[in-house]
Amino acid sequence: MTDTTLAARPTVLGWFEPGTDDWHAARAAGIGGSEIAAVMGISPYESRFSLWHRKQGLIAPVEESEEMYWGKVHEPAICERFDSLHPDMLVAYSPTYAASDRPWQIANPDRLIVTDYVTGTPTAIVEAKTARDDHGWGKAGTDEIPVHYRAQCLWYLDVLQVTRCHVAVLIAGSEYREYVIEYDQAEADLMVAAGAEFMQSLAAGDRPDIDGHSATFQTIKALPEGQDDTETEVSTADRDRYFAALDAAKAAETEKRAAAGALLDQIGTGRRAVHDRKTVATRTVRDGRTYSLQPARNRSTA
Repeated sequence: MTDTTLAARPTVLGWFEPGTDDWHAARAAGIGGSEIAAVMGISPYESRFSLWHRKQGLIAPVEESEEMYWGKVHEPAICERFDSLHPDMLVAYSPTYAASDRPWQIANPDRLIVTDYVTGTPTAIVEAKTARDDHGWGKAGTDEIPVHYRAQCLWYLDVLQVTRCHVAVLIAGSEYREYVIEYDQAEADLMVAAGAEFMQSLAAGDRPDIDGHSATFQTIKALPEGQDDTETEVSTADRDRYFAALDAAKAAETEKRAAAGALLDQIGTGRRAVHDRKTVATRTVRDGRTYSLQPARNRSTA
């Protein structure tokens, strides 16, 4: 990809303010960087099922969450910090792109690193992120970032035909880190193939299977309007699966309470349960009494 030809260069769709109607319209008929993770089944926010229904116009666009709002607010400051730390790089704003031979593959990087400000030819890209904590983020300078963000970076690199994405993240509002993602042809090919198959399913009206993602369940809840006084016959398998899941959930909840009780009993008036100096759970208190036991986000037993 280092010898990018004119034919391989992406199409500029326009310059849009993120979150605006024009920005959503430019992405509506394709798959953006924040959406390819859902297609691949690795997004914590959107499922393949919910994205498919959203693209079909059957459910409303994603509502801006507090996390999304603050990510948008902090983006300029994070990018300015990256710019100030890299005076050797020319950092520029980015338009919205589509891959030269795949108009449905959309890229909207936060910033570009360019050869000059006149032609604006990109040599790399910059993505700005925020995170509540460092869960999923490895040592600064590595490529160890949450998998859905990695997919986004590779998607953009594939569209722009450049080989490096700098990821700048602000953790817990005060810790700045940088990571570097290098282009991987094999991973990109897998995503492009999955994206093409997803676009075909949209055209054919082939709905994805129901999975256990919370976004899938919320989509199913949002699809019907009103209520008819009717009965629907379901299969034996679906009935048994539902009842078995209820029983398993009840048993799991009972075991969870017992396990939490065992920890709280040991913590007493303390704050945390730890094992080998790693946090297992944190006890929160209201009005002097235990309010909850919050598990550590990183629950590795290794």
